[in-house]
Amino acid sequence: MDTPGRISVIIANYNYGRFVGKAIESALALDWDDMEIIVVDDGSTDDSREVIARFEDRVTIIHQENSTQRVARNRGYAVSTGDVIIHLDSDDVLFPSLARELARVWRPGISKVQFQMLRIDEEGRSLGSVFPPFTEEPTPEQVRAWADQTSAYPTPPGSGNAYSRALLDRIFPLDDSCGAATDSACLAVAPFLGDVVTVAKPLVGYRVHGANTSDLVADLGRFPRAIERARQRYEYASRVRGLRPDPGHRPLRRSRPLLELRVASYRVRRQDRPLAGEGFARLLWDALRSPVHAGPEPAVKRAQVLIWSVLTLVAPARLAERLVDLRFRRDRRAMVGRVLGLTGRAPRPPVPQQS
Repeated sequence: MDTPGRISVIIANYNYGRFVGKAIESALALDWDDMEIIVVDDGSTDDSREVIARFEDRVTIIHQENSTQRVARNRGYAVSTGDVIIHLDSDDVLFPSLARELARVWRPGISKVQFQMLRIDEEGRSLGSVFPPFTEEPTPEQVRAWADQTSAYPTPPGSGNAYSRALLDRIFPLDDSCGAATDSACLAVAPFLGDVVTVAKPLVGYRVHGANTSDLVADLGRFPRAIERARQRYEYASRVRGLRPDPGHRPLRRSRPLLELRVASYRVRRQDRPLAGEGFARLLWDALRSPVHAGPEPAVKRAQVLIWSVLTLVAPARLAERLVDLRFRRDRRAMVGRVLGLTGRAPRPPVPQQS
């Protein structure tokens, strides 16, 4: 098959009545003839059911008792028939041209096509930043090598990915061995079960609102939890590949983004040890070696990670907390970057209109 064929959009919803209608409308507006949209409501107690019911003549609707997003996604996938699957979060939106951009790059052997995401506010207005910040589109071979050597590669979260059924048939129905987030298992194995193709265009709107804010320093327990999720993803991908996870977690220790989380967690949540044997000596050694490991980061970014990690490790407790705050608090990080000239302010691209 040289075209995507049928595209299935699966929307798992829980108490996002104020957003789910826009998510469904965006899926219906995709510029593609062969579509199916499946909405699974996970026992919502707000007005979600009433909102979803407005689309009953155009989408497949499944209601279940509250059982987690993973169970909802499993049910949606079980009834889907598409050749390509998009798991759309019910607070995100797809842009109409996504399907055509998908068709432009689709070919046999692809496990997923990943797109950039545009941050939007609760009203759907652009917040001016796009992620992941690809400077160029990585090749599938680069993505596979980065994932193999460091357990990580630049990828958007769930809504920014279109998966082949050939990939998902290998891992669905999902169990909880890769954590509660449905995205984790799919993202972890994609580079090893096919080619990951990147389209460096913002084709999905990622809605930023109070219920999904990712400001890590607002809850310091998020640092060890993020590391735990990375460990689960690595071990899950190893099992799917038929490999035994490295007992020293060496691929995890080569990841620069994870290194910063590990250093931050060690300084502000030292009582939590998601990785066995974590301590000052290991973190310092990993920081000093971090610039040489594989990955998409340019030399300047590698140097910044090294300097910040070492300074945070050796600083007195109060200064270390400030360094963690400056690195991970979203509003302060943007402010410091503009003041020091370390990051340019991203342009504010318009949000594509839904037809």
